[in-house]
This record gives sequence, C-alpha cells and structure tokens, in this order.
Amino acid sequence: MTDTPTRRHALSAVRVKKLPPWSVLVAGALAGGLLGGGYGLFTPDTYTATSYVVAVPTAKSTPEAARGFAQAYGRVATQLAVLGDAQVWAGVPVRTLQDQVRTATSPDAPMVAVTATSSRPGLAVDMANAVTRALTQHADHSKNNTQVRLVQFSRAVKPSGPSSASTAVTTAVGASAGGLLGGLALLARPRRTRREEDAAPVPSVPGPATAADVHGQR
Repeated sequence: MTDTPTRRHALSAVRVKKLPPWSVLVAGALAGGLLGGGYGLFTPDTYTATSYVVAVPTAKSTPEAARGFAQAYGRVATQLAVLGDAQVWAGVPVRTLQDQVRTATSPDAPMVAVTATSSRPGLAVDMANAVTRALTQHADHSKNNTQVRLVQFSRAVKPSGPSSASTAVTTAVGASAGGLLGGLALLARPRRTRREEDAAPVPSVPGPATAADVHGQR
C-alpha cells in the first residue's frame, strides 16, 4: 500500500493530538525564556543616579508655602529654562536631558528628587547634579518674590551597579509570561464532547492477509 500525502497528513495529525496538554506550557515557557534571555543579553545596562534639593522658607514665608513651591520646582526642573543651563555642566544636549532626567516630589516634604539614567554611570551622576545645580540657581533668582530658597540636600553619587534587570531576571520573566500564555491557549482551545470522541474514526491500515483476501475475491 502506497504512502500517500493524505495518509501521511492524517498520521501526523494523530501524533500531534497524542501530545500531552502540558507540552504547550513547556513550549510556551521555553519560547518566553529564550526571548527574555535574548532581550537581557543584548540590551545595554542602564545606571541611575539621584540628587535631592530641599525648599527652605525665609522669615517671611511658611513651611506650607515651601512645600507648595517644591511641587512647582519639581515640574520646572525638566523645562527648557532649567535644562538649557544644565546642558553646559552635564556636557550633553538638552534633548538627552529631556529623555533621561525625571523628577519626583512628595506632598509631605518640601523636597525634589532629580533622577538621571544613562548607560554610563558617571554620566548619570553628572546629569543629575547638573540639573539640581541649574534648578537651585533658577530658584535663587526668584527668591525675593517667592520667599523660598532651594538648597542642595544630597548630591548624586556613582551607582554601585546597574539599575536595569539582569539577564537571569528577564529570562525568568519571559519564561513565566510564555507559560502563562500557553496556559491561556489550553483554556481557550475547543473541547471535544464524549459523543464526538466515540464517533471519531480511528485510522487503520489493512494487514497483508486482508488485502490478499480482497484481491482474491475480485
């Protein structure tokens, strides 16, 4: 009996159906782990440095006013008026500072945190300190009107290690995500009813004796 393409396709489908359900989970986890590991391996490390300034009220102001101006200066820190001066000390274009510098404030404390990220730890430190320096000078020019001064609380220091996720972490995250997608695929697949399983024909190959009998009857 010849091995036709239709018969080979039917036998291949039977083999695929015989795979256990957990094989989908394993395949998803392996694929996700490879993708996550590749991302962590080929993505350059990033370093983070943070400096802090604090708003101090003068004799004509109040702590509540200092907290309010700290919120305002946190928003001003990433504006062109401040970054235009900071680029001189940081040695990078304004566009780089806009992309890699972020600020954060607290409603409970008159403090502004300036955080810079870069693939070079030294550059991250320079950018964070440059922005805080420009911000304090900007605030000093208007202290007669605001009655609030900005004082450097803490300079940025060189980070001891990268802040980006390691290859092991990205691999684990990718494997978890792949396994989760595999589990969702198992839940979403159509299920066959018991009646369909009983009525499904089982492919069989006639033996040599049966084939010979049929040939003799003809």
